[in-house]
Amino acid sequence: MEISLAEIAQQVANCQKCPLYKSTTKSVPGEGNPKAEVMFIGEAPGFNEDQQGRPFVGQAGKLLDELLSSIKVARSDVFIANVVKHRPPENREPLPAEIEACREYLDRQIEIIQPKIIVTLGRFSLEKFIPGVKISQVHGLARFVEINGRKIIILPMFHPAAALRGAEVMNMLRQDFLKIPQFLNNQEKVPLENSTTKEENTKDNGSQLTLI
Repeated sequence: MEISLAEIAQQVANCQKCPLYKSTTKSVPGEGNPKAEVMFIGEAPGFNEDQQGRPFVGQAGKLLDELLSSIKVARSDVFIANVVKHRPPENREPLPAEIEACREYLDRQIEIIQPKIIVTLGRFSLEKFIPGVKISQVHGLARFVEINGRKIIILPMFHPAAALRGAEVMNMLRQDFLKIPQFLNNQEKVPLENSTTKEENTKDNGSQLTLI
């Protein structure tokens, strides 16, 4: 039986597979268009997200909205989620066990939405699809990842929170964002440089990476 995004959200709300639920206000399963061509995956909810139960609603979220506007894409047209669905205490980095506990929810969201492009925001979501690489080296360089028999474009980017802390990262993030409509319109394919394919086999679903 197929499961819906709403049912996944309810499962996330009731989830007790890791201790994070004990210290949070609201779960943050993700939100957006269930038929989105572009899916953004960040790290974990912060304070504002925990209060509202919505992803990217703080300062980093305002920047994400601004970046979407810059490429004339509405927030309601994309789907936004995180690798972890509850806020880690004091906004600390998510632990491997917490990421693993949430993995099935994110995997099923991807399976339902079937996006054309997944934009990874920050190193934790990058690690899910392209383990063993540094975001400083691969940001803006797209590639295909095969997930459940479908090829999806993975486009790594810095997390908006990192861009808020430095002008150089902000400029790189803005430039990388301009590539999204080019991929949607099939106008450009950007090769990944310095490929190390042996280190780039994902751990999820036995996926195999192929350069675009």
